[in-house]
Amino acid sequence: MKIYKTSPLFARIFSGAIYVLLFLGAILFSEVTFIALVTVFSLFCIYEFHKLISFKNSIPYLVFIALAIYFAYNPKSQLILPVLIFTLVASFQLVYRLYSKTTLQARFFSEKLDISIRYIAFSFCFLLVLPYHNNNYDPYILVNILIIIWVNDSFAFLVGKNFGKTKLFESVSPKKTIEGFIGGVIFAVFAGIIIAYLSGLYSLTNWVIIALITSIIGSVGDLVESNFKRHANVKDSGNVMPGHGGFLDRLDSLIFAIPFLYLYIHYII
Repeated sequence: MKIYKTSPLFARIFSGAIYVLLFLGAILFSEVTFIALVTVFSLFCIYEFHKLISFKNSIPYLVFIALAIYFAYNPKSQLILPVLIFTLVASFQLVYRLYSKTTLQARFFSEKLDISIRYIAFSFCFLLVLPYHNNNYDPYILVNILIIIWVNDSFAFLVGKNFGKTKLFESVSPKKTIEGFIGGVIFAVFAGIIIAYLSGLYSLTNWVIIALITSIIGSVGDLVESNFKRHANVKDSGNVMPGHGGFLDRLDSLIFAIPFLYLYIHYII
């Protein structure tokens, strides 16, 4: 009797396709399914991040749930801006520590609690409230941003694999190259231009800026998470998605870029 083993490539493609269909389906089906799925993703990501930093505490989960419910019922609350500022400050701190080669790994309880809340919990709260336009749920805001992220990731990989020679940040992510990074950004901008002509939601200039924020800051977010994994001495944040790792591995770019996208879309456009 022969035993057939699933190839790693097939497992990666299959799990990736399920993830994309589930994510897009929940976003497009209804506001309720979108909120439910993002909530599940958020809780899994907090759990996976806690494993990376060796932290066990329920406070980040409770903060996310409480704040998510409050934002859902008060989308114009004055509390949103200070929370956004705290989140952006955390992002800048992580980037500074990344490029100054200061360890990102939190050592003390207070540090672990702080980074869990501001880096993960707060960012997911802004993911929940991002796809709203004039107080109405518009799923295509987030769908278009996801398309830009996936285009950036795909072409960064393809360009880097075929033309990459110069390492982007070898100490954190040895396989990423500057050529791949530039290729991903260029094709993300092309995707933004196409979306601008097809969606009609924002202007061409705004979609180009959204594409730049998504691709550049998202790529930095991927490096930040890679650094946490490197210090934890693990390849992936989890194993729920064969060939892709955990939820945090799939969402690291998005959650790092979301606060900046929220700032631009809701305060600048």
